[in-house]
Amino acid sequence: MLRHFLRSREAILTGALFFLLALIALRFPAFVAPRNLAAVFNDTAPLIILALGQMVVILTRCIDLSVAANLALCGMVAALINVAAPDLPVVAIIAMVVILGALLGAFNGILVWKVGIPPIVVTLGTLTIFRGIIFLISDGKWINAHEMTEGFKALPRADILGIPMLSWFAILTIAGFALLISRTALGRSFFAVGGNPHAAVYTGIDVGRTQFAAFVLAGALAGLTGYLWVARYAVAYVDIAGGFELDVIAACVIGGISIAGGIGSVGGAVLGALFLGVIKNALPVVDVSPFWQMAISGAAIIVAVVLNSRSNRPKGRLILRATEVRR
Repeated sequence: MLRHFLRSREAILTGALFFLLALIALRFPAFVAPRNLAAVFNDTAPLIILALGQMVVILTRCIDLSVAANLALCGMVAALINVAAPDLPVVAIIAMVVILGALLGAFNGILVWKVGIPPIVVTLGTLTIFRGIIFLISDGKWINAHEMTEGFKALPRADILGIPMLSWFAILTIAGFALLISRTALGRSFFAVGGNPHAAVYTGIDVGRTQFAAFVLAGALAGLTGYLWVARYAVAYVDIAGGFELDVIAACVIGGISIAGGIGSVGGAVLGALFLGVIKNALPVVDVSPFWQMAISGAAIIVAVVLNSRSNRPKGRLILRATEVRR
């Protein structure tokens, strides 16, 4: 069991993460203090939540480029509801935006499942649509901190056992996905559909329905993150989380989730998000240029893709050799 773990992608990522932290500590020792690492985890919490949602979409051989736009639209709706109905409980607002996010994800899923449009085309289109809707409902205006109620802004910052609620949301999402992937038929279906959709059909799995469920789940998490984002930063505007979908996909790729589908893990997605989170938090501290930050993040993605392709290649060779022997 230990030998298997040491050869796994999660072990490699864990080692790379500790090596990165050690390098940073040589230049800025305070960065690896427990309190600061907890703050880094808290900053990375939205990325972790969205990466887990994106993971199940990618597992089914799809991709969701609209996830950040979904987040932004749900965040703006949450802020507008709070301004229009300041007495409405925060729990009710969260429920509304989670449902809205799920509906936006369902819209993506229906177009992929029933209409048969490629996921990358669908979500590239809905990305623009969602951003346009934000502009229409807000009239292009910002909603600032003084317009939001204190209760609305307080939840992500509240502490339980010394841990911010934003981090708790990420922790609970990780635990929920670990159970979903390992203990439920739906979780197994995500892997089956991505691994071999034709074989999945013969086992009674509806490929389109499974992909639809993945989009709905990712959308619901985007809706939740939309509230957490707006409440934490106390501002809502059209370009909230602009380009964040690229970080989400990068976290998945770095975490070993195969773009070809069927391969990945909850631990890998979380570690991929943390790796990016450490880079984005550490490089400014050690006075690395923003241009180098982008280059390093891009290099990490390329290396991850190469590792993914190399790790999958031997399996294909073994299958071919086995076939030749049988002949």
